[in-house]
Amino acid sequence: MSLSASETKSAYFGIGRRKTSVAKVILVPGTGVMLVNHKQGEKYLQFNSQYINASKVPLTTLGLENMYDIYVKTHGGGLRGQADAIKLGVARALCHMSPENRESLKPTGVLTRDSRRKERKKYGLKKARKAPQFSKR
Repeated sequence: MSLSASETKSAYFGIGRRKTSVAKVILVPGTGVMLVNHKQGEKYLQFNSQYINASKVPLTTLGLENMYDIYVKTHGGGLRGQADAIKLGVARALCHMSPENRESLKPTGVLTRDSRRKERKKYGLKKARKAPQFSKR
């Protein structure tokens, strides 16, 4: 993820979150390469086309798939959450690049942070909402 001084001027940063996953994304003009935690993106996302396509949705929406390299540092959660975090990070980076991109990305829903998380377990219950069986007598 080391960038030279000339590339840093045209690099765009975005951070994405989903559940407990956090992805720090840097977009650099290039050929469409995706590196996640210093590994090839397809390999890191286990060649799962759903995860790979989900993380590149903002670029495909704007027709910029092969014009930018994506460098990602991610941690927490699972692959699904990380893929969605990458998607939000890329979308935010594209908005920093040009405010006109926001108008195209907003209707597709990629700029919305999905805030759903696992609900915490409550005292006296077996799980978040499952109560012990009730006996009348």
